[in-house]
Amino acid sequence: MKPLKTKISLTIDDPVLESIKELAELEDRSLSSYINQVLKAHLRQLDQKEKKIRKSP
Repeated sequence: MKPLKTKISLTIDDPVLESIKELAELEDRSLSSYINQVLKAHLRQLDQKEKKIRKSP
């Protein structure tokens, strides 16, 4: 069975990291969990936009 998650190394600008840390704390989530949640939401938005584009004449 393959693992459900993969560890990666990521470089983030300091101001972005500080904002993400604050937001994660507000939601009582770990930094990793919060970043994962944000990325999933972004991918859903992209998917919805793509579906709208395909439906447009």
